Amino acid sequence: MTATEHVTERQARQVAEQAREAQWRQPSFGKELFLGRLRLDLVHPHPSGAPEAAERGEAFLAKLREFCETQIDPTVIERDAQIPDKVILGLKELGAFGMKIAPEYGGIGLSQVYYNKALALVGSVHPSLGALLSAHQSIGVPQPVKMFGTDEQKQAWLPRCTREISAFLLTEPDVGSDPARLHTTATPDGDDYVLNGVKLWTTNGVIADLLVVMAQVPKSDGHRGGITAFVVEADAPGIVVENRNAFMGLRGIENGLTRLTDVRVPAANRIGREGEGLKIALSTLNVGRLSLPAVCTGSAKWCLKIAREWSRERVQWGRPIGEHEAVAGKIAFIAATAYGLEAMLDLASELADAGATDIRIEAALAKLYGSEMGCLIADELVQIRGGRGFETAASLAARGERGVPAEQVLRDLRINRIFEGSTEIMHLLLAREAVDAHLSVAGDIIDPDADLQHKAKAAAQAGKFYARWLPTLVTGKGQLPTSYGEFGPLATHLRYVERASRRLARSTFYAMSRWQGKLEHKQRFLGRIVDIGAELFAMTAACVRAQRDRADTTAVELADAFCSQARVRAEKLFDELWNNSDDSDRTLARGVLDDRYTWLEEGILDPSIEGPWIAQHGGDAKHDVHRVIR
Repeated sequence: MTATEHVTERQARQVAEQAREAQWRQPSFGKELFLGRLRLDLVHPHPSGAPEAAERGEAFLAKLREFCETQIDPTVIERDAQIPDKVILGLKELGAFGMKIAPEYGGIGLSQVYYNKALALVGSVHPSLGALLSAHQSIGVPQPVKMFGTDEQKQAWLPRCTREISAFLLTEPDVGSDPARLHTTATPDGDDYVLNGVKLWTTNGVIADLLVVMAQVPKSDGHRGGITAFVVEADAPGIVVENRNAFMGLRGIENGLTRLTDVRVPAANRIGREGEGLKIALSTLNVGRLSLPAVCTGSAKWCLKIAREWSRERVQWGRPIGEHEAVAGKIAFIAATAYGLEAMLDLASELADAGATDIRIEAALAKLYGSEMGCLIADELVQIRGGRGFETAASLAARGERGVPAEQVLRDLRINRIFEGSTEIMHLLLAREAVDAHLSVAGDIIDPDADLQHKAKAAAQAGKFYARWLPTLVTGKGQLPTSYGEFGPLATHLRYVERASRRLARSTFYAMSRWQGKLEHKQRFLGRIVDIGAELFAMTAACVRAQRDRADTTAVELADAFCSQARVRAEKLFDELWNNSDDSDRTLARGVLDDRYTWLEEGILDPSIEGPWIAQHGGDAKHDVHRVIR
């Protein structure tokens, strides 16, 4: 397939499927949860890393905290829409760009748990700092080279990555979450590849020294072709950063539009084999996604601090506003959810550090849940602070009040619902895993291209599978009043998780029976299935963490409150599986796209600015906005 061919939905799905892991190395807690099995043995007792990892992590966090407190002024970053050079250089000297790189290559070698703690810390100062460090280490050059690079590649690039900045170039102007339509090409030419294409939203791209570029290698004699990963020098001839993009939030990130024109890259810079680029990208994202809930967790804890202080200080109708039930409910939501987010993040991170389990489901759930709940928390904080929540920190400070950047946090967190897989894509990714068992056994039954003989054989196999599986969904430990007794007051929540897990699996089976192959297109139904699973995973994480810290009764109180709130949300989602307006909404949307309701748009003006940007800033001339940091 060439880069310019029309790509069908079926072909696009096939490309994505080829990048999926076909088999699980170890049982996944998240996978089992969607199948109706609460495998508490996989996460309890709560996994924990080696003591030396904690010692190394705490030592680095102490240095990082001191640097953030004394050397970083977040108001400057927000005002100038740029992280000062001295801050970036200071982070380099501190070793922050090598947090996840092993000491043998000059890095600090933090565990995933402490790497996330570091991101939460710097993100609470200004989320742009978290984006800078995570884009470099979670999806930039270090992670794919660590996972898929040769020994020679690791020796060549990992030491550089402890003191240089990298970026990840996958997205294109017309290609978002559909990699089958990737247009950037890497044409073999002797011992080199020649890259041509345009990459959009290249976080760190404006200041990067090294790039990971995903490009299509044409299939030819001696070349298997396909999407392939390359490490490219950012200053190579033919690379031009044509625009530094600006956004509603994360004002300090160096994100650009990068054009590659006849860029020569040695074959030695190819990571993995030809055609393995998408697998490398998705595998990198599996663990890399944990950086986003880390920043969300840090912001949630900051929101809790501000909400607590303001709700006690601000008095209305003779009482602090935190004593009024309407505000008290918001405070309880922020506190409980901050605990739930951190519990979910810590558990997923410990599983990642243990290395025995493929955690793509757990990481995706943490990313999905953290980004959605983080936005809700920030929105509630703005509401609690009222007009002062809507006012900028600079304006507050200018008139003599404490400059609390509540509105900024809301703007900054909003991108996490889009970054590294939007909520909608996360729903589809996780839903594919949730229904994988059904699609596997159904196979040729729902394949429109299969003949009757294959359909009959598949039906027999499916019958055997469901005959074994369905009886397990009828009863379980959740119906026994004494089960999970070691969790004390939290046992009731785990019993709910066990019952709800079986109910979730039954709901998926009913949907499969009703819609069969069309189930994959019932995206809103599948989104609710995934959201229920996320609530159940978060509840389990909260209970397991509180049990680990049971000497601290406040942890149990927070876990109990979080689970109580999560159960309400889960029950609402269960009800909406079958009682919803999906069909009428879909009909209405078709009408909108068919211009049936354009009269509703009358009486407005459209302030949109026509592009492209380059045409407005110098005609056809290319504009290199690359920023050099020495």
